[in-house]
Amino acid sequence: MIKVGIIGSTGYAGGELIRILAAHKDAEIVWYGSRSYIDKKYAEVYQNMFQIVDAVCMDDNMEELADRVDVIFTATPQGLCGSLVNEEILSRVKIIDLSADFRIKDVNVYEKWYGIKHQSPQFIEEAVYGLCEINREDVKKARLVANPGCYTTCSILTAYPLAKEGIIDMSTLIVDAKSGTSGAGRSAKVPNLYCEVNENIKAYGVTTHRHTPEIEEQLGYAADEEVMINFTPHLVPMNRGILATEYATLKKEVTYEEVKAIYDKYYADEKFVRVLDRDICPETKWVEGSNYVDVNFKIDERTNRIIMMGAMDNLVKGAAGQAVQNMNLMFGFKESEGLELVPMFP
Repeated sequence: MIKVGIIGSTGYAGGELIRILAAHKDAEIVWYGSRSYIDKKYAEVYQNMFQIVDAVCMDDNMEELADRVDVIFTATPQGLCGSLVNEEILSRVKIIDLSADFRIKDVNVYEKWYGIKHQSPQFIEEAVYGLCEINREDVKKARLVANPGCYTTCSILTAYPLAKEGIIDMSTLIVDAKSGTSGAGRSAKVPNLYCEVNENIKAYGVTTHRHTPEIEEQLGYAADEEVMINFTPHLVPMNRGILATEYATLKKEVTYEEVKAIYDKYYADEKFVRVLDRDICPETKWVEGSNYVDVNFKIDERTNRIIMMGAMDNLVKGAAGQAVQNMNLMFGFKESEGLELVPMFP
């Protein structure tokens, strides 16, 4: 049994971490960190935890936390983990950071897209990008894991096999993605109010969304070339879910069976990536509340393009579930422990 501390436990991702870890047989949460609710009972913040969690919220003292737990999750805004982590802390505890502080290897790219100065760039090279299906062996040996973003997880896993096998022209890749409002976090913002979001769909962060360089970097590693994409996210009036629809020109003529064999090559043994049957399009409702990513594709012979599709829950595989999956790998637990979550419907 390992001891777990969470900094940022009262955000949506933090709350999802606690929901998942409450049923994890190998982990015990001993620190519920939250600057906004210090000394307040956690179950008063999230009533669904009444008589399940009896703890009170604590601060984000990473120095003290490092002496009390085996792993720290930081479910916080960009910049906080980078400002707190140091060599002494990393020598005593493993860290899984759900922010973007250690996802991008080029510190200049991070500072340009996020508009803040990185406080601990010396750890960027060491940090492992925690997309388990791609970097599993590196995650097992890591002491600092950069948990991928929600849009990026869906976008990368949807296109990864074809990028890796050189089937698509990466210079033509377009990613069109939609997310539920929980992806924007729990803090109050006018654009996320009910009347602003309900009965509406809108693009945002057009050409400027911060997940763009993360997708480009990881797919660039897969394709072994520099990648530049168009990525356009959209906000839709639902709580959870991400749907990514991606378009690229094929480098050569391929059949359905050939492309399906490529996806199966990479994902047939992956529990949490489900390659759907022919002509079945991924839908967010079939992955909600779970750690699954559903992917599929359609070849458009008329335009010589392929349409790749992926759906997942942004708070589970896109955040907390993936973080727990990383924790399981880091500590040698069964990778799916705590994540045997059957999708909810309706």
